Amino acid sequence: MKLKDINVHEQMKHYHVNGLSISFIEKSRITGTENYGLLESSSDRNVSNDSIFNACSISKFLTGMLALKLLEDGHFGLDEDVNKRLVTWKVPENEYTKNKKVTLRNLLSHQSGIKDPKGSFSELRSDIGPPSMLELLQGKSHYCKVPIEVTFEPESEFHYSDAGYCIVQQLIEDVMKKPFYQVMNEYIFKPLRMESSFLPTTMLEIDNNKFSCGHDRNGQLVEGKYPIYPYPSASGLWTSSLDLALIVLELMNALNGESEIGISKSLVQEMITPQRGKCWTGLGVFLEGSAEDLEITSMGWGIGFQCMLVAYPNLGKGAVIMTNAELGVHQMDGIIGEIYKSIR
Repeated sequence: MKLKDINVHEQMKHYHVNGLSISFIEKSRITGTENYGLLESSSDRNVSNDSIFNACSISKFLTGMLALKLLEDGHFGLDEDVNKRLVTWKVPENEYTKNKKVTLRNLLSHQSGIKDPKGSFSELRSDIGPPSMLELLQGKSHYCKVPIEVTFEPESEFHYSDAGYCIVQQLIEDVMKKPFYQVMNEYIFKPLRMESSFLPTTMLEIDNNKFSCGHDRNGQLVEGKYPIYPYPSASGLWTSSLDLALIVLELMNALNGESEIGISKSLVQEMITPQRGKCWTGLGVFLEGSAEDLEITSMGWGIGFQCMLVAYPNLGKGAVIMTNAELGVHQMDGIIGEIYKSIR
């Protein structure tokens, strides 16, 4: 899989993108990484294989893979009531949970009956600091001022939800009795040698030598340079395109019965199967097509950054595209879409 019929430098100039990194997968192996531009405008910091970008909501794909691993190890069930395992906080019971309870499957596929409160889950404010997950879920934080609750019957509607993934994080922390970042390090990052992947919740955890700065649609540095989303499971991941390619490759290997971290073929197949009649959503990924041509995607878009991973697991090919630009348009309408079309 290579770029064709596209002048990357021209596209970067047109879309005011300072830095870009693309990793490719073909025949179920990583075949290369192409890097362009700068980590910070008007600097001499070039993008390289270990350059770290804000992956934003691609974090949900990583959380999905971690959940699969813990499911495989028997720590909880995919279709059990999550309140059976939650300790620190529980999903409030109400009229919408009488007939159907919230499950991990619901949360991972955005069908839990939970809708994010308006204006919630913004970037970190240094004057306030990061919230605890309990504060978030109770609605006692600047970042989420309304208690999280079920507002329609689980599985009746699809609503993309950061709050749902925060519940997944709390579930994992309660069951494993460890912070989420530590569980991710032990079960995903270290076994897969994802050495450029981090879940920072404060600026003190940012080493700016390898970390990219965020830029706006005009290519100018955003305020604070390194926007952080203090919700690791939903949008907190900082990583390289090469590291993300490693986790995509792990999914493909698991489908072939060769998982490095011990996820079964049947369970990873569940991840890329349409959930509860919604053809576009799997467990932590989005779907299009079927059979051999099945396409899975995960996209990230936050202040100063935009990125996308796309994979064809049954064909053994894929790509990860990361930019340090907030383009102001959907991925498919900007440079990422141009690259996607050229490698598809």
